[in-house]
Amino acid sequence: MYLPPAFSILHRRNETDLVSVIVGINAYHAGASAAVLVDGVPVAAIAEERLNRVKYYAGFPSLALARCLEIAGVRAEDVTHVAIGRDSSANRAKKVEYTLRNPSRLLNLLKIRTARSELDDLRPGVAEALGVDGDRLKFRQHNVEHHLAHVASSYFASGWDAAAGLSVDGSGDFVTCMMADCRGNSIDVKHRVYVPHSLGSLYTMVCEFIGYDRYGDEGKVMGLAPLGQNTYREHFDQMLRLTDTGIELNPKFFLPFGSNQGMSIDESGQMIVHRHYSDYMVEVFGQSRGRQDEITQRDMDMAYGVQYVFEKGYMHLLNLLHRMVPTTERVALAGGCALNSVANGKLFDETPFRETWIQPAAGDDGLALGAALYVSRCVLGEDARTELNHAYLGPAYGEAEIEAALKTAGVRYERLERDELIRRTVDHLERGDVVGWFQGKMEWGPRALGNRSILAHPGRPDMKDVLNARIKRREWFRPFAPAVLAERQGEIFEHEHPSPFMLHVYKIRPEWRERLTAVNHLDNTGRLQSVERSENPLYYDLIRAFGERTGIPVLLNTSFNENEPIVNTPAEGVDCFARTRMDVLAMGPFLCTKEG
Repeated sequence: MYLPPAFSILHRRNETDLVSVIVGINAYHAGASAAVLVDGVPVAAIAEERLNRVKYYAGFPSLALARCLEIAGVRAEDVTHVAIGRDSSANRAKKVEYTLRNPSRLLNLLKIRTARSELDDLRPGVAEALGVDGDRLKFRQHNVEHHLAHVASSYFASGWDAAAGLSVDGSGDFVTCMMADCRGNSIDVKHRVYVPHSLGSLYTMVCEFIGYDRYGDEGKVMGLAPLGQNTYREHFDQMLRLTDTGIELNPKFFLPFGSNQGMSIDESGQMIVHRHYSDYMVEVFGQSRGRQDEITQRDMDMAYGVQYVFEKGYMHLLNLLHRMVPTTERVALAGGCALNSVANGKLFDETPFRETWIQPAAGDDGLALGAALYVSRCVLGEDARTELNHAYLGPAYGEAEIEAALKTAGVRYERLERDELIRRTVDHLERGDVVGWFQGKMEWGPRALGNRSILAHPGRPDMKDVLNARIKRREWFRPFAPAVLAERQGEIFEHEHPSPFMLHVYKIRPEWRERLTAVNHLDNTGRLQSVERSENPLYYDLIRAFGERTGIPVLLNTSFNENEPIVNTPAEGVDCFARTRMDVLAMGPFLCTKEG
């Protein structure tokens, strides 16, 4: 239950001040989440899965909403606006047109609409989540079109005055891609691509076919792709047609949109992905792979093929966007497809864009932040343009809470001053130990970015196998990420454009590949995190100290979890440390080992 703070943020301000408190929500959709802006500035954002421990949870973000208000110091009655990144009235003409052309699919289309009817009035859900009487809630509700919220999530967090905006994903509000001219406090939509023509659906369909049939598996297939060859180029070229207005999918390869619900939500709030591929796929490629079956060369080649055709479509959309918005070399990217870090790393060479901005929760969890930012800038006209230069918008825990968790678990620990904590941690990393690193505020978005991370030596040839066998227990081919000091990035990687949220893949320079063997993927690339000291001083100083000791200003960084959502609380961190073969835990000022 939500417990309001003793003094709300409004009561810490002069009575004459006008304060806006905007809550953003993503609900009844994958990546349920909440975010809070105060006077247009993001102060908290959390995905529900981090709190209820259900991966990609798709219900109502009750826990996240309450926790965000707590972090912001805001009472329920202080909330002035609530925004959600869904609008059932958007693109109505296109929906009617499609339904009239495909009357046999009306029943499933109606089921999809009914499942989202809770979004039309958020007051009951908010009141229940916060444990308050609905009459106390005075907020105004805003339903923001799905892709508008996506574009807003990136552009209004970029700090830029102008940019081209692109949102690409499976679909939302009957749209799969939105192109926009973003200037000042406005987003001028230039073009939409409508269902069923979707790059996201294409990728998901092939993922399902080769056995990766769970929501969120696309990243695994992106990691598998370098093992394949372009054996099936002719077939993948047939799946996607590039047009003057976007892309078109070849219907032969797909089940028709509306022939089932595409995706649904089960009773536990988990996403269920229904079949997307047609019988023609089986004719062309043979039987689909079962999830537990051996991965064959065919499957690797199909992973290569879908990444190839995805990049082809992605670059085409970006080039088309630039023709619509030719006055800028900056692009704000969002939507689930913007998580394809391999494509993001290549766009500088294949499009006219020279700068990207992608906020850390680029997928559907980011709709909460985007809907709130849209209301702030486009509806209320708030002038609070700031750059979201870090992802640390989640809960933090005090020293007393951390020590209590360690004592409860019976973990041996010692308290260290800051410099000694760094020195001792570097000692362990240098000798090949695996370190759980739990510090400060939890990250917003799917990546661990130095506050809920597992860290290791990036140059040890056996480290990938060690991590997979002892902790991560995931597919052997999936890469681990290098976290690099931002000022050393250009020396080590073949591109200097920053990647603070681990959303770009670049080639590692030849002279560094052997020195970074644990983070050098099969195609000599790394999905890097550029680390600035101003964004995370403790994490930066740890990497720098490791670099001074070893000559390698890079650490292997992977998420602090074991086949679960990334840990949030000290108790979850201690439990993960205890049940896995992690060597060391650095949690707040405390250092814990399993030695002796």
